[in-house]
Parts: sequence; structure tokens; C-alpha cells
Amino acid sequence: MIIFHDPQCVEYSSAEHPERPVRITRTVALLKDRHPNWEWRQPRAASDAELLRAHSREHIEQIAKAAEDFDLDTPAHPNIDKYARKSAGAAIEAARATLRGERAFSLMRPPGHHATRNRAMGFCYFNNIAIAALDALAVAGVADAGPRSTTAATTKIVADRVAIWDFDAHHGNGTEEIVAPNPKIAFASIHQSPAYPGTGLTSFANIDNYPIAPNTPRSEHVDVAERALQKLLKFKPDLLLVSAGFDAYSGDPLVQMTLEQEDFGRFGEWLRKIDIPTAAILEGGYSDELPELIDAFITSWTSE
Repeated sequence: MIIFHDPQCVEYSSAEHPERPVRITRTVALLKDRHPNWEWRQPRAASDAELLRAHSREHIEQIAKAAEDFDLDTPAHPNIDKYARKSAGAAIEAARATLRGERAFSLMRPPGHHATRNRAMGFCYFNNIAIAALDALAVAGVADAGPRSTTAATTKIVADRVAIWDFDAHHGNGTEEIVAPNPKIAFASIHQSPAYPGTGLTSFANIDNYPIAPNTPRSEHVDVAERALQKLLKFKPDLLLVSAGFDAYSGDPLVQMTLEQEDFGRFGEWLRKIDIPTAAILEGGYSDELPELIDAFITSWTSE
């Protein structure tokens, strides 16, 4: 397993904000202690050209200026442009790595799936997973000698179809907005409703939404998540990207969902059995148990 992580992603914070640095620092410590053989790579920052596949020039400039808070949930932290670009870059690198035959997880902040083409919101500034999906469709990186390559070390692996499985407790409204016009991308979101941001109630074209009522029994929730994944697989994607949010956990403070640690482990087991390049990008998850939840998911995925 390759973990894309930049220690600088914990350098910004706001008092009492749930999307806090300790989410990452405690997870890094646990994973390095339990899995000394995993490879850690520091990501690069996403370029303007890569960001422009998902966002407008005006939005990119607004994040760079960050003159005032974008909303009550999304502060204008100093240098937030730097941190957000690195988080987007990590998602790109994770997707490219998996197209080269590696398993990859992006352990970064800020998250991304609420950021729309023109708006930062819900703790998110750039839409990391949408940027990664569009990059995969455009260039997808250089492989040593992959299943779709013809020459060593110089061939670009192109993903013709990308699926996005979003099991974060909140609807990936930004991802939906950005990928909805693209027939090469299939998107599925399993999320609590009613809950922030109040979207994701209907499905259409390449978008499948699975709103789940608060306190839905976990067995029902897991069944819905599996059904959503299986439908994505019928799309026959060349790449599966996962918006891995762990706030559907029963102990999370922001929603009222019922999943337990073993359920996230089950999600990882499903990915292990799929013969499709897969990368996961961290989204939400605000309980003190987040490191254990992430470990259960990744460990089951890698079959350790």
C-alpha cells in the first residue's frame, strides 16, 4: 500500500473546527506503527492546468487570495491555496499510481467532495477526487509497463471510463456538479438525508444518489453501499476512485448514522476482490476513532 501524505497538511486550523489536524496526525502515527512496510510518498501540488479541468479560473484565483471566509464552515486560512493544491495533487498521484498497478490512499487535508466548480464550501476548497478523475481521463500518468502499455517507461495509461464511489456521510454535491456532464464518469453517493448540504435526493444520467435516513440500521446501510458499488462496476470502469469518508460511523459527532468499524473493513474487502485499479481519497470522519476506522478499511483492502 502506498500512502500519499504531506506532513505540512496539518499546519492550518481553526479553534473548535471539526476538520482538525489531529485527524491526520493520529492516523499517521497509528498506520506507521502497525504497518512499517507500507510506502509513504509526499505528493506534489496540483498545477493550474490540472485544477482547471474541474474549476474555473475565477475560483482558483479566489482560493489563492482567500481574503475572507468562504462560509461558516470553510475558513480563509493563510496559505490555504498551498494546502488545497497539495491535497488535490495527492489525489492525482494516487490515481496515477493505481493505474500503474499499485494500491494507493491519499491521507491529506483539506477534503474535497463539496467543492463545486466555482465555490469552496463544507471544509473543501478544490474537489480532489473530481480533479483526479478528470486527470485520469486526460493523461493518467506514466507506467513502467502496464496492461495497456506498448513500450516501457514512456507509455501513458489512459482511463476511458472512471467510476467514483462516495461513501462519506454527506452528499458529494461538488463532485456531482463537476462530473454530471461527463459520460465517461459514473458517480454514486451514499449519504444521510436530511443532512448537510441538503442535496443528493435524485438520480439522473451518470449520477446515482442513495439518500439514507438518520439512524437507518447498519445492515440496510451496508446493503445500499454494496448495491451502489455493484452498479458502478456495471459501468465497466478502467479506474475506480473512492471518496472515503468515515463520518457514517455511529460515533461521529456530525451525523446520525450507524456504521461500525467492521463495516468499513467490509468496504475494504469489497475493493480487494475487484479486479479494477482502485485508489481512495480521504474525505470526512470526525470521531476520535477515525484512525482505527481508516486502518480497518485499508488493512482489509490490502488483505493484511
